[in-house]
Amino acid sequence: MTAQELRLKFLNFFESKGHAIIPSASLVPNETDASTLFTTAGMHPLVPYLLGAEHPGGKRVANVQKCVRTGDIDDVGDNRHLTFFEMMGNWSFGDYFKKEAISWSFEFLTDKEKGLGLDPKRLYVTVFKGEDGIPRDEEAISIWKETFQKAGMDVAVAGEDGIVQGDVRIIPLGKDDNFWIAGATGPCGGDTEMFYDTRPEEGKLEGNFSELVDTFRLIEVWNDVFMEFNKTAEGKYEKLAKPNVDTGMGVERTLMVLGGQYTVFETELFRPLFEKISEISKNGYQDSEETKKSFRIIADHIRAAVFMISDGVIPSNTERGYVLRRLIRRAVRYGKLVCMNENFTKELARIVVDSFKEFYAELSENEERIFEELEKEENKFRKTLENGLREFSKIADADISGKQAFDLYQSYGFPVELTLELAKEKGIGVDEKGFQEELGKHQELSRTASAGMFKGGLQESGEETKRLHTATHLLLAALRKVLGDHVYQKGSNITSERLRFDFSHGEKMTPEQIAEVEKLVNAAIESGFKVSFEEMSLEDARKINAMGVFGAKYGERVKVYRVVNDMGEIVSSEICGGPHVENTGELGKFKIKKEEASSAGVRRIKAVLE
Repeated sequence: MTAQELRLKFLNFFESKGHAIIPSASLVPNETDASTLFTTAGMHPLVPYLLGAEHPGGKRVANVQKCVRTGDIDDVGDNRHLTFFEMMGNWSFGDYFKKEAISWSFEFLTDKEKGLGLDPKRLYVTVFKGEDGIPRDEEAISIWKETFQKAGMDVAVAGEDGIVQGDVRIIPLGKDDNFWIAGATGPCGGDTEMFYDTRPEEGKLEGNFSELVDTFRLIEVWNDVFMEFNKTAEGKYEKLAKPNVDTGMGVERTLMVLGGQYTVFETELFRPLFEKISEISKNGYQDSEETKKSFRIIADHIRAAVFMISDGVIPSNTERGYVLRRLIRRAVRYGKLVCMNENFTKELARIVVDSFKEFYAELSENEERIFEELEKEENKFRKTLENGLREFSKIADADISGKQAFDLYQSYGFPVELTLELAKEKGIGVDEKGFQEELGKHQELSRTASAGMFKGGLQESGEETKRLHTATHLLLAALRKVLGDHVYQKGSNITSERLRFDFSHGEKMTPEQIAEVEKLVNAAIESGFKVSFEEMSLEDARKINAMGVFGAKYGERVKVYRVVNDMGEIVSSEICGGPHVENTGELGKFKIKKEEASSAGVRRIKAVLE
């Protein structure tokens, strides 16, 4: 089965179960979510609906979501870590619950026509065993027993020791393994995970469950989360009136299981990339463990970079741009280790685009920009890499001080992560604290992390965030009026203190233009215009010229928010998910604090409401 066949089979299956099929959200999270740099899971863009907001698609939805996780960048190169991956998922917002979720998961995994045709005799499942006053999930256990029985299997439940033997197929585990919560408080619940025996030729599967997973005899293929509680600030778990279901099934891992392969890197998603790397480098993937590691890092990082750039991220020294820059430069550095001494990122990117464009049409639309940004960044890094490596070798006979690490960064564009990586290979240390102190003296640089830059995200989506979000609509309308119709939103970030708004414009704004924009926004605020929204098809939204966000991919049904003046004229009309105030008079005084360059052809405004 190909990756495209797998995606479509999953979506067709859940469409037949009454689910609306929605597109993947952007890798760049919603502007009101400052909790993370990238979309890290299928549920991430759907959190508002899991918290009670109504989804335009209804109470049942399914999709394939592109995801990036950057917390494990240093681990990429082993046999399982990835930065970019795809997550198939189905969701219930207060509709069906455990019985349907479990039975459908089992049906899709085992049905030979509608599903994947996996052998049910090779399936094992975990459930929540109960902890912190929450009882064991007897309902899930009962449903699984019934489900297996329908397949002709009488199954047993493992004891406290987690030993799999005889008819044991259901293994209860604690909170660390089988309980999900987004933060310290909020919706949460136990989950059930499905595992597949990948090596039945080794004989009857017996032993400690955790050890069987650690040795990859059992591979997790699906996870169904049952959000049926709300954890309060006092640490109490209260039953939700309308529980939700959130499931996740990785495309790469599922392909691996279906193909009988031992790692995701053996699947069709990586094979064409490895062939091209081998052709360029004159090295083979299997030549050595070091070569294998380099091939994996290069392929993974280029995949991630292609999707990031397509969704509007540009290499820079801050936030998402810094993560992207690090991935590209790390790929180039590992390319050098396998004798890829000429530019190669564009060639590999073309393979990624060709492999994914059938499902992610935006890759075709953005391919020129993808190639251009990769070439530009690779050229820039190659100019400094040789000198940086030469300087590193001069100081690599002993532990590297913070000052030396900073000098490598400042003078040779050598990221500290690269210094750390090279030092580790040499068996020497680096004074990271000293580096940070030196860095702090010169400039503020966002550290690479999958967890975000600010506390909060949806937790910050209170009144201040709502007011600032509404102000961005007035700001965009004013910018287009003052600067022209070439102005489009390129990105934004909102916290409870300020808004940051990126827009297309090729030159610095004059003081007069800034003052005129402020004047227009404040006039709209003082007039107390009504803010309302209407749900409609995406086609209808386009027909009425509702503005959209650069890089966003919308579903068939969208919300269009409008600000209308007293004469019934539209001041602002945008496709947006919220949140907003009901009247512009609630906003206060709008003040632009800074106008600066964000990237080539993109300006950035930072503003507040006083």
